[in-house]
Amino acid sequence: MLPAPRALLLDFGGVLVDAPSLPSPLTRLVGRLRELTGGALPAERITQALTDGQREYAAWRDRVGEQPRPREYSHLQVWQEFITKDWPAAARDAVLAEATSLSYEWTRRPDWAVRPGIPEALTTAADAGLPLAIVSNTLCGAAHRDFLAEVGLGDRFAVQIYSDEAGVRKPNPEVAWLAAEAVGVPVGQCWFVGDSRARDIPCARRAGAGAAVLMVSARTDREPQLPDGTPDATVDDGHGLRRLLERST
Repeated sequence: MLPAPRALLLDFGGVLVDAPSLPSPLTRLVGRLRELTGGALPAERITQALTDGQREYAAWRDRVGEQPRPREYSHLQVWQEFITKDWPAAARDAVLAEATSLSYEWTRRPDWAVRPGIPEALTTAADAGLPLAIVSNTLCGAAHRDFLAEVGLGDRFAVQIYSDEAGVRKPNPEVAWLAAEAVGVPVGQCWFVGDSRARDIPCARRAGAGAAVLMVSARTDREPQLPDGTPDATVDDGHGLRRLLERST
């Protein structure tokens, strides 16, 4: 039996929302970049830069995830280092000036979907008087925030902490501390729910969360498990989280 929580800290992708593992569709983003750069670069070169950039950015995230307290790159740094590093100066400057709006477009996915049982789990938590917070690594938290508002879940959360806005990324425990402070509950009385043994569970452990709950997603078994990546409980989806809450509150 887990200790009864006084608040929940939840990841976005893999917990609240299904986040497909396929790369983001690039067609619209390529068109936007062609427009911004005045056609200075062919679509094929832009597409290749985005494809390579996605891969390099993912590799960077994996590398910094091995650090005890990783920092997050700004929107400008991501576009500067991973996408436009070898572009002509004028084209590069035009893109960097729109780094935030481009990061939104790169992040937002048409195939996001709320995971099964999540609305019911959030209702169970609310009925128990538990404040809810999101703690998520992302290139652009605004895209996540807008999606949750559109599906009617945004007002369920007292706070949404995103790495691009906080400047730190999981497994850095600072993001969990920020969320716990925002909801006014000691982190030792919060459950931390995530789908990653490499980022979420170690973040929960390092922050001193009351319980680390793993919700299995498509990426869970693709990531290495760190020494502090063993959860206190494992659930398959939102329905499993709801049942766990009902047994513990």
